[in-house]
Amino acid sequence: MKTAITQFKAIILSFVIMLSLNPVAYAFDKMGEGCSTDCNQCHKIKLEEAANILKNFTELKVLSVSEGPVRGMWEVQVETQGSRLPIYLHYSRKYFFTGNIIDIENKKVVSNLPEPAPASREKIDVSNIPLDDAIIIGKPSSVNKVIVFDDPDCPFCRKLHAELKEVVSKRDDIVFYIKLFPLVELHPKSYDKSKAIVCSKSFKLLDDAFSGKDIPPPSCETKQIDKNIELASKLGITGTPTLILTNGEVIPGYAKADALINMIDSAKQGTGSKK
Repeated sequence: MKTAITQFKAIILSFVIMLSLNPVAYAFDKMGEGCSTDCNQCHKIKLEEAANILKNFTELKVLSVSEGPVRGMWEVQVETQGSRLPIYLHYSRKYFFTGNIIDIENKKVVSNLPEPAPASREKIDVSNIPLDDAIIIGKPSSVNKVIVFDDPDCPFCRKLHAELKEVVSKRDDIVFYIKLFPLVELHPKSYDKSKAIVCSKSFKLLDDAFSGKDIPPPSCETKQIDKNIELASKLGITGTPTLILTNGEVIPGYAKADALINMIDSAKQGTGSKK
């Protein structure tokens, strides 16, 4: 589910940024705040109308519409790539946004998020993943090897990159092998960046890419990135970042350093590895 949500957020990120430049994009206007009791008495919308408003977002299937958790919006339950989640449509019918809505006083999420799906029990045979092209973070001799499928233009990969460096600063028995897997439909420039990093096999270029710096064009001709994309498809990996632990367990999405260490240690215990 995390993978699907991560891809969905990446798809609409550019729209959210554009809307954030408009000072009324996320504000609840006076019209919305003026409802004294049941906002639905004045502000009504049908399922078909909501679907029509969102018709340009072809990756979304509208499932239901209800009053939002705060005034000025409707909550629209949508399905994207097999996962269900809420988005929030402003009464103006011009803006929508995503994410959790927090009740500050009670310190709790009031978004109607679905219950998380149970984690998949399927595992990947790590011996089927070639690592000759991987960029290494940590000591290659470390016993706890974690493979990471990364996109240099993925914002969540960028966040994870900092956490990976923190992990290896804390634990010299953990090493990360970065496989470049550009999601070219979302990040068109990431293919050439991935190719350049693989050609140079340079951690510095990888670091520069995640730091938002310009990197030089590819210095070689290689089909490695195409092979990585094909491999990811065969393994069922559709989003970035995706981590594969020592025991073959797949961990999609971003996590903090301490959480990563806990997951890696749990996988190590499952395989009988030792520090």
